[in-house]
Amino acid sequence: MYPERYHLVLLLDGRPTMHGWWADEAVARRKVASWIGAYGQAGARVTLTDEETGTVLTEWPDQG
Repeated sequence: MYPERYHLVLLLDGRPTMHGWWADEAVARRKVASWIGAYGQAGARVTLTDEETGTVLTEWPDQG
């Protein structure tokens, strides 16, 4: 079990710039929106992963 299972990563131009871990998915998803608002620019990528399952929950920009 992962106590802080939701891992958020911000990449700028392919380089990891910020990481965050949260136990609550709703909090982690709010952080996604916050990071996109603050850092959403050309070359930025935000990914939220459930570390317990290995599932990518959301990516920005959307990879469709």
